[in-house]
Amino acid sequence: MKHRLSGRKLGRPTAHRNLMLRNMVTDFLRHEKMNTTDSKAKEVRKMAEKVITLGKKGSLHHRRKVAALLTDQDMVKKVCDEIGPRFENRNGGYTRIIKLGPRKGDASEMAILELVD
Repeated sequence: MKHRLSGRKLGRPTAHRNLMLRNMVTDFLRHEKMNTTDSKAKEVRKMAEKVITLGKKGSLHHRRKVAALLTDQDMVKKVCDEIGPRFENRNGGYTRIIKLGPRKGDASEMAILELVD
């Protein structure tokens, strides 16, 4: 039974999955747009929204929590100084997922994940 369990396993061991998602969130926030599978986009969205919310607060404690989630320490400055203030008046919903349809090779559902302007 799957009671009280959240998140997708994405066919990977826990350590691989966590590092992959951290890398994807870092790259997503760097480029502010990402092309990936639908299930990965939904998992990256969860983490990215939490990082942006921490970046909005911007205190030293929140910067350190952002640094613990991202793999590139230069991105902490961008999240706290550029992306966070951009969403200051918005209470969540910083990202959007646009579905693209099946991928040609394996028919996996593809999606674009992007920041809302």
